Amino acid sequence: MENLHNINIEKSILSSILFEPSNFEDIFGEIGADAFYLPAHQNIFKAMEELSNSDMPIDEEFIKKRLHAKNKFDESALLDVLSANPLSNTMAYTKELKELFLKRELVKLTTEIKKVVTQEDMTSDDAIDTIQQKLYKITSETSSKDFKDAQTVIKETLEHINKNKERGNSLVIGVDTGFYGLNKQTSGFGKGDMIIVAARPAMGKTAFVLNIANNILKSNNGVAIFSLEMPAEQLMMRMLSAHTTIPLQEIKVGNLTDDAWSTLSAGMDFFSSSKLFIDDDGMLNIHKLRSKLRELKSKHPEVSLAIIDYIQLMSGTNATIGRQLEVSEISRGIKMLARELEMPIIALSQLNRGLESRSDKRPMLSDIRESGAIEQDADIIMFIYRDAVYKEKEEKEREKKAQEEAKAYKSTYTHQDQEEAEIIIGKHRNGPIGTVKMLFQKKYTRFVDISNEAEKTYYKETKIPVEIETQKIDMPII
Repeated sequence: MENLHNINIEKSILSSILFEPSNFEDIFGEIGADAFYLPAHQNIFKAMEELSNSDMPIDEEFIKKRLHAKNKFDESALLDVLSANPLSNTMAYTKELKELFLKRELVKLTTEIKKVVTQEDMTSDDAIDTIQQKLYKITSETSSKDFKDAQTVIKETLEHINKNKERGNSLVIGVDTGFYGLNKQTSGFGKGDMIIVAARPAMGKTAFVLNIANNILKSNNGVAIFSLEMPAEQLMMRMLSAHTTIPLQEIKVGNLTDDAWSTLSAGMDFFSSSKLFIDDDGMLNIHKLRSKLRELKSKHPEVSLAIIDYIQLMSGTNATIGRQLEVSEISRGIKMLARELEMPIIALSQLNRGLESRSDKRPMLSDIRESGAIEQDADIIMFIYRDAVYKEKEEKEREKKAQEEAKAYKSTYTHQDQEEAEIIIGKHRNGPIGTVKMLFQKKYTRFVDISNEAEKTYYKETKIPVEIETQKIDMPII
């Protein structure tokens, strides 16, 4: 690797830090100690990092003291650094050093690839996944780290708290869901969180997560959606309906006025310019998920959320181990991927039919299909419950029974364009559980917060009037 390192640049960068210690933070933001080829230079840089973390001067005497304490002091190497000329454009040379380091890492990877593929007990899928993971770590500079001592953890924790304070006591310290009530309960979705959204059919699982995706896109962040059940075109029609307040059915059949076409066109322009990525390959497994999301995140670091619709449709890598173990492998894989990419991943989940036989049909953790591993791995588990779905189902059953018995039947059930929805947080690893009430606008497949004005109208003795749609409830500006 003779042509993949430059000792003079290494000495000059270290000399520049000693000459102007305020440069260290900028340089450290670009490279770590591993970027230096000489072990002695790595040790000097690590000593500088420790001094910076301790708010101590980065100078010759303190560096000597640190290195002596660890029996890593090399007087000759330090003298060479001190005698080197400081750089006038330090960051340009730092990037050059980083480039050399990445090339050395890629050369090492070629050797590791040979070892991986020749292991007899590793399948080709496992080998590819291992190689991709190592490559992603190189390109994203997320190589494995050493233990953090308590002093470092305390410093980073304080910085995290101060950042949250700078938000002005904002409800959100993670990814903003776009829903006030949900943000208040969860503080947003944290980096590395695995979030499960579960419900029985027709409750609005897909609509709910697409609404969250739409809210994130409005904040100029990116979203990746893996749809195993629905083609990309159908997902986009739902998102357009929720975004433009044009009824979904009208979009499906193209029955639109000139004004509606204009509004729809503006909505299409919004999504065309957004960082939305949809994969509707129905044959997704955990290996494909990791490969595709790592590649996407490398190319588009602004992607801040991934959605999987839904987890039970994913296939495992070994069908012989049984479905429960397959789901455990998938669940654990999603959680580890969320941590690796430092982004929240939402996975939709089905619920068992058993809850239909209960008088109170609100879901519980035990209702999740193959729930053991999913319940253990998830950081947040949310259930969607709409009582109106069951009332409408019961009404249809009564009407059908009356027809079978040839009896006259007068329905007392009133269809509403908006219905109350409950987002039940059944598990929250880093916060409280509870229920967030929302409205579900059926025509637009859209969930909205219940504003103060809307809430007063909602809880009147007369049920939700259609006129509530004219109130300004989270209507997008087109």
